[in-house]
Amino acid sequence: MAVPGLGAPLLAFLLLLLPPRARCARLPEPFDLLYDSGLDAYYRGDFERTVQYMERALSAHAQLRHTRLGCRLGCRQRHPLRPGLGPELWELGFFGAVLRRAACIRKCEEAELGPLSRYRVSQDISSEFYRRTPYNYLQRAYFKLNQLDKATEAAHTFFMANPEHMEIQQNLENYKTMTKAKDMRFIDREHRPHMEDYSAAVKYYDAEEYELAIEHMEEALKGYYQADVECRAMCEGPQKFVEHEYVGYEANLYEAIADHYIQMLVCEHECVRDLATRPGRLSPIENYLPLHYDFLQFSYYKVGDYRNALECAKSYLLFHPEDEDVTDNVIYYEQMLAEQMDTEKLLPRKEAAEFMRRHEVESKIIQMVSEDLGFTYIEPDFWISHGQRQDENRVPSGVQNQLTESQGLTSGKKTRQQVDREIREGGPLLYDNVECVYNSEQLNGTQRVLLDSVISEAECGELQRIANSIMLAGDGYRGRTSPHTLNERFEGATVLKALQYGYEGRVLLRSARLFYDVSEKARRIVESYFLLNSTLYFSYTHLVCRTALPGQQDNRNDLSHPIHADNCLLDPEANECWKEPPAYTYRDYSALLYLNGDFEGGEFIFTEMDAKTVTATVKPKCGRMVSFSSGGENPHGVKAVTDGQRCAVALWFTLDPLNRELERLQADEVIALLDRHDQRSDDLNINPRDEL
Repeated sequence: MAVPGLGAPLLAFLLLLLPPRARCARLPEPFDLLYDSGLDAYYRGDFERTVQYMERALSAHAQLRHTRLGCRLGCRQRHPLRPGLGPELWELGFFGAVLRRAACIRKCEEAELGPLSRYRVSQDISSEFYRRTPYNYLQRAYFKLNQLDKATEAAHTFFMANPEHMEIQQNLENYKTMTKAKDMRFIDREHRPHMEDYSAAVKYYDAEEYELAIEHMEEALKGYYQADVECRAMCEGPQKFVEHEYVGYEANLYEAIADHYIQMLVCEHECVRDLATRPGRLSPIENYLPLHYDFLQFSYYKVGDYRNALECAKSYLLFHPEDEDVTDNVIYYEQMLAEQMDTEKLLPRKEAAEFMRRHEVESKIIQMVSEDLGFTYIEPDFWISHGQRQDENRVPSGVQNQLTESQGLTSGKKTRQQVDREIREGGPLLYDNVECVYNSEQLNGTQRVLLDSVISEAECGELQRIANSIMLAGDGYRGRTSPHTLNERFEGATVLKALQYGYEGRVLLRSARLFYDVSEKARRIVESYFLLNSTLYFSYTHLVCRTALPGQQDNRNDLSHPIHADNCLLDPEANECWKEPPAYTYRDYSALLYLNGDFEGGEFIFTEMDAKTVTATVKPKCGRMVSFSSGGENPHGVKAVTDGQRCAVALWFTLDPLNRELERLQADEVIALLDRHDQRSDDLNINPRDEL
């Protein structure tokens, strides 16, 4: 029986004890499931549901980050790592604070989100959101629903992270025409405020509107330091132990702490790079943070504020103490202020000094760990000194020259990527019918060759038949679309999969064996033609077809496969190709063996590093093979397939036996069993399926 007068207060008290989320209507939905539902709706042609699911997925993704960030920053403030139990109990005090913070974060996140396992997603899904792929589906769906303003917003947001996407560029122009608003303001729904303020400040600086330049640059600095705090907080999540399997992990306490902490520390240290990298770019704006102080010191000088000019110039010298121009500026400002104040007491800005002090300590710790614990890390040059303002007024006392158009973001194009091996070609083609059509010189490049008659018409037809037989049964791409364009279906199969289907009787075993033999023939030709001194191994082999989707080919301006390089991350803006993960850095040579030419479009193209200037075009046909070295010297792509189906055997090779294709090794074993069976079949009557 309830006690009179206590029911309501007690109930209110119990409600206050409940986690905040328990008092709410529902938990946030996992963004990956919403995204998947949006994809299903899109391919059903249900564009209203596509919009609903995609918008909810983007909102859930943003809410998840906001919640995690709020919990981590809040618990950091409530439980600082400042032990207070005295020197003899320092360790207990420190780890006590660590444990309290851990419990605080878990309690906070579970209260807001529910079971955290609901929000674990694959790296592929994370990459989709990083590349802003949901916005590409959104812009198409909004266009189908005739909501052009929202389509334009979504298209522009996607374009900002994918500036090389030709179809999006054309879509944006079409939206401008259709809405009759040539001067319409495009909105980036994922904009980074500190970068927007920085860009605005540079524009005002170039226009010599120095007061506005100061206003926006100061806001950019505030935004940068806040973004740095948030970036570091997000580094506190789970880390990947790349050097060993976690299941068999037997590190002691301090090794385990070191393994996790050093990866978190490197993540925090790399925030400098992350915050200076514009969406869709691989390389950061050179000298990004120091440039804020460089622009400010001269802008303050132009408005007659020598005190702030001196403060900002001294702040810049924290990053580049040897910079002669800014050192001269400091001397000039000190002379101008000599009668008003003791300039020695005017120090660099506090936030800049604290930032640099932390950055230097981090560098020393990471360097120590790389030497003593075997942790591999190469310190980037975060403050490239030649990334300066590109005007001629860096010394205020000099002649007042006109500002150039450059915004001081980069120092010009970098040198062309060089092949890191001796360049040789022109070796024997090994097979009588194979014909060399063009060499590197004729293809306007390096380490390139175009060959014809590598396989016969009959072999092309048989391989194309086996391709369609295998791929209809499912190919790992869920049969939806190309990973590179929404206007084509992309399907493929490996050698091992073909042999498996041959063994099961679903395709002719003879045809599966042909796939294996043809790829080996291509490997031998490439190894011989490029006069390699060591064995060339398979790193991946793929029988792949691209099929134009009906009803989606009008006014196409995208590529079937965007311009890229096979072993490095192509950065056209920096004229560089970064040989680092997630690129397949171990790939050395590539080849494409075409099976047909009865389709529209689909030409293979080589370009310069700018990903725009086409240097050679190859029209596919049966038996034609193009091969080339896999680095940044050979950017390439595929034009849109606008009608029909384009099929080819795609091959990538490596000179490193440690990076051989595992499935190829398994296929080798299957072929060896088949060969042994053929030799013994007359005597022993063995069914090859029994051995396989």
